[in-house]
Amino acid sequence: MKTTQFATRAALIGALYATLTIFLAPISFGPMQIRVSESLTVLPYLLPEAVPGLWIGCMVANIYGGLGPIDIFGGSLITLLAAASTFYLRRFKKPILAPLPPVLFNALGVSGYLQFLVAAPDIPLPHGIDIPVYFLFVLTIGFGELVSCYGLGYPLLLFLRRRNGQL
Repeated sequence: MKTTQFATRAALIGALYATLTIFLAPISFGPMQIRVSESLTVLPYLLPEAVPGLWIGCMVANIYGGLGPIDIFGGSLITLLAAASTFYLRRFKKPILAPLPPVLFNALGVSGYLQFLVAAPDIPLPHGIDIPVYFLFVLTIGFGELVSCYGLGYPLLLFLRRRNGQL
């Protein structure tokens, strides 16, 4: 693929990620979030240029999010690692695995620093059950990622594969 095409597609993916995140900011940031833009994290399964595109798009979106350098660079690094892992998983030819890296990396990684930057999610638990704050974040961030990546991203991946004749 030509370098210009690669860079253009990466830029378009990054711009779409950032735009969706910022436009839907009320549900994109915080302890309970569903980033619709995370549905795009399946794209590295089909397009290698999605890896840098998602990384830069996440960085731009997290600048807007206002949680500072930890989120800007940490969150973006997590997105980069998840995107690279999704790209790697394509060699197994099992599209159902494509959304898994962003779900796991974000649930486990973003929760690691988010617990120090925002108030804990308010999850009603049965009396007597006490869960460490980190795991509350893992639950809420993981749930949002499942909705975005498997609920929206996986159907998007299947659609794009069918459209390109890659059943």
